[in-house]
Amino acid sequence: MELHQLRYLVAVAEEGGFTRAAAREHVAQPGISAQIARLERELGQVLFDRSARGVRLTAAGEAVLPHARAALAAVAAVRETADELAGLVRGRVSVGMVRGGGVVDLPGLLGEFHRAHPGVEIRLVEAATDALLDGLRTHDLDLAWVGRDGEAPADLEVDVVLDVPLVAALPPGSPLGDTVTAAELAEHPVIALPVGAGVRAALDRAAADAGVVLRPALEAGSPPVLIDLARQGLGVAVVPAPAVAGRDDVRVAALVPEVRARIDLARRRDAPLGPAARALLARAREWT
Repeated sequence: MELHQLRYLVAVAEEGGFTRAAAREHVAQPGISAQIARLERELGQVLFDRSARGVRLTAAGEAVLPHARAALAAVAAVRETADELAGLVRGRVSVGMVRGGGVVDLPGLLGEFHRAHPGVEIRLVEAATDALLDGLRTHDLDLAWVGRDGEAPADLEVDVVLDVPLVAALPPGSPLGDTVTAAELAEHPVIALPVGAGVRAALDRAAADAGVVLRPALEAGSPPVLIDLARQGLGVAVVPAPAVAGRDDVRVAALVPEVRARIDLARRRDAPLGPAARALLARAREWT
């Protein structure tokens, strides 16, 4: 018994005839007929009722067909497993991180992934969200941690990694209280992430909703740097709340109304991920 005989058995059963099965398998019709006849002789059973009305499975054929399908599926699984292992030995994964996304411990995640799969080449790009989304759509990136303000793009699949409020890190001696509005921020020097960061988009939207325009005096790509600039008295830094966790060297005020920042782990909806990217996605979900 050979695998191609089982494949022909399934094709004839599904196509309802030897001629259509031969076209599907890209072989000559007499070749399929001969292989099915050999299989029937080996099994000692007639598998198809051949008549002028067409070709139908016999009772023996009906009984054998599920096992033939299972055998072919098992062989496909063996090939897929081998391909997966090869991809994790010689694979490559390209990932992107939004500027200012330092509250996500990407170095820790990539380090753990590298130790588990040292043969995978990792490429990392840091850019604004719009550029990262373009990278996903052009297949330049496999996965990207992107900022979001509003609904996720319909052509991408996303896992929400972070959904936290923004806070204001106040400079020493600031007259601002424990809560700050966008209108109050507009009256002070503001330190913010650059345009293109999801946090910045959320901040600018909140300002627009309040009818004010924020023109940050300073910009930097890392929330800890923004906080340090505020500590030096250079302005009010607007950062995600986790960035100030555990810091007792800066006074923090909540933004009102609440403004939230989101970071999504995004990938294309219309194309499957390769083995390395799938493994990293699984590890990222566990990490998160």
